[in-house]
Amino acid sequence: MTASGTWLAGVRTFVSDVTDGFLEITHSGFALVGLAVAFMVITLTARPDLRDAGEEQLRSWLQARQVAMLGAPVEPGASERATASNPKDLPKEQAAVAYWLSKKYRVAPEPLAVLVSEAYDIGTRTKLDPTLILAIMAVESSFNPFAQSSVGAQGLMQVMTRVHTDKYDNFGGHFAAFDPVSNLRVGVKVLQECITRAGSLEGGLRHYVGAANLADDGGYAAKVLAEHFRLRQVAAGRTVPLTTPQPMAPPPPAMLSTKAPATPAPAAPASSTGTTATAAPEAAPANEKVALLAGAEG
Repeated sequence: MTASGTWLAGVRTFVSDVTDGFLEITHSGFALVGLAVAFMVITLTARPDLRDAGEEQLRSWLQARQVAMLGAPVEPGASERATASNPKDLPKEQAAVAYWLSKKYRVAPEPLAVLVSEAYDIGTRTKLDPTLILAIMAVESSFNPFAQSSVGAQGLMQVMTRVHTDKYDNFGGHFAAFDPVSNLRVGVKVLQECITRAGSLEGGLRHYVGAANLADDGGYAAKVLAEHFRLRQVAAGRTVPLTTPQPMAPPPPAMLSTKAPATPAPAAPASSTGTTATAAPEAAPANEKVALLAGAEG
């Protein structure tokens, strides 16, 4: 073999060795990267607190970069923060309920669309009729998410926040009572507990309104069940009036007159002597007696 042939063979061997070494290192590197990624995934799955902390740090870093580049933080659009959606995108049954509630309670249909959809979703998971959940919201707050009672019940479903503060931990704290969807979810959880404790729907409603130990719940359960019935009719496609017709009260009884009609006194018969006889005193008319008795009884 000539010198040039030997040199070329040596070069080929060198290149082959370098290539094989590079491929081996690369393969090992990819394996290490894969192991690192798998380890991170397992760790974040097992420790959601670490995942949340990492997401928060990444979010803070991205916001800091935006401020550095643009000179001001980029605020999300108002439509992204709003609890609203197009009711026309709902299934037919849910859309009918949303529009009916919108007209009756004079609330925009777009936020109601979100609440109706959420009520149907959570109703499926909890085995509660979604129209019952919506009926409770209607009776409790008329769909005002910022409502508060004199005893401290708050939000759409008027949950006693100071009693059920722990139920808002997964939603960021007790201020979530004024977030419509968070309040709805907590309210449904409280309702479930009340029904389980009472053993019946009506008993659960009495517990929910805080009248479990009272003789009368003020008609609360009847109001909720009546609105529940109307909403079920709406969901079934029936035409339901927005207002419930009230029965007409009977007219008041005619008042009896306290005065007897004037009647001419009968003429006294002439005596055989030609003088007028003295008339005997008249008895009180019958209708005047009735009036006097009625006055005495009254």
